[in-house]
Amino acid sequence: MVKRLLFLLLLTLQAGAAAAQSVRIKDLVEVDGVRANDLVGYGLVVGLNGTGDGLRNSPFTEEIMSNILERLGVNVTGEQFRPRNVAAVLVTSRLPPFARIGGQVDVTVSAIGDAKSLLGGTLIMTPLNAADGQIYAVAQGTVIAGGVGDEGDAARVVQGVPTAGVIPSGARVEREVAFDFSKLSTLRLALREPDFTTAARIEDVINRAVGRHAATMLDAGTVRVNLSQTGARSPARAVVAIENLQVEPQRRARVVVDQRSGTIVMGADVRISRVAVSQGGLTLRIEEAPLAIQPNPFSEGETVVIPRTGAAIEEDPGISLAEVPTGTSLSEVIAGLNALGVSPRDMIDILKSIKAAGALHADFVVM
Repeated sequence: MVKRLLFLLLLTLQAGAAAAQSVRIKDLVEVDGVRANDLVGYGLVVGLNGTGDGLRNSPFTEEIMSNILERLGVNVTGEQFRPRNVAAVLVTSRLPPFARIGGQVDVTVSAIGDAKSLLGGTLIMTPLNAADGQIYAVAQGTVIAGGVGDEGDAARVVQGVPTAGVIPSGARVEREVAFDFSKLSTLRLALREPDFTTAARIEDVINRAVGRHAATMLDAGTVRVNLSQTGARSPARAVVAIENLQVEPQRRARVVVDQRSGTIVMGADVRISRVAVSQGGLTLRIEEAPLAIQPNPFSEGETVVIPRTGAAIEEDPGISLAEVPTGTSLSEVIAGLNALGVSPRDMIDILKSIKAAGALHADFVVM
């Protein structure tokens, strides 16, 4: 099945190499200043069915619970309470660009104590802070756990991750980021994958569409747009006029392999120089079969164990690839290896060796 999927992937890559695809500028760049901000907070989930923190092992849970009750007017000083229906959690979220007061964002809730599950719990009002220490949102709501678990006296079953969950639209924005987009005089487009050719093409496309000298390529990862040359009434209108323009991106040749699953993903531009490859397997087998010798009945003596060891070395014939022509695409080589019945993991070892020999002209990324 893996080989069939790999063959289909190669066919797709070869078909994609024949006809290059254009991509919208908005899918290639980020507008400088238009970005999300990470938020984090520390809170308490209540209402759990006996799957919360063990307060003896998580004293910080008892501390935050006492603080919340005291803010609500309940005096718990000196009281001894050990509920199992509460859990301390970290709450994370992302404040999207141009988020306004009153807007709602999703939050992720993760247990930090020894709670077994957050299923069915409710997050109590939790402030969310940004890197500057200011509160930008407040989260509260019912947690949708990412798994389920149960246990008996001698066994436990868990599916997914019940100690983490989400609250859709669970936080309300209370503060806006101080950024006035309408006051910008220039736009800086940051390429997600810096490349000089792609940046030059973006510059040319923008200049042909909105103005001869509107865009300037600063480096492989940045294109500056002078808003006064675009004729747009506002920076937002300038972005609308630019972001849907089509550009044919140019990327570096790259091979990505995942050794755990045996997955190989490659670009259509990967090339191999003239190289010869020989690959085979060496198997060493050692077997222990001790022999026990018993004394005769009713005679004096002791049982003696005689060690017996069998050792053998087996060498598989492997494969040999000779005289691979210069400029051969990696997809053609992989197709040949696939036809020979080489496993994906052996393919990864072969590709690593070809890269080490300097014959694989691409970035080689191992995950």
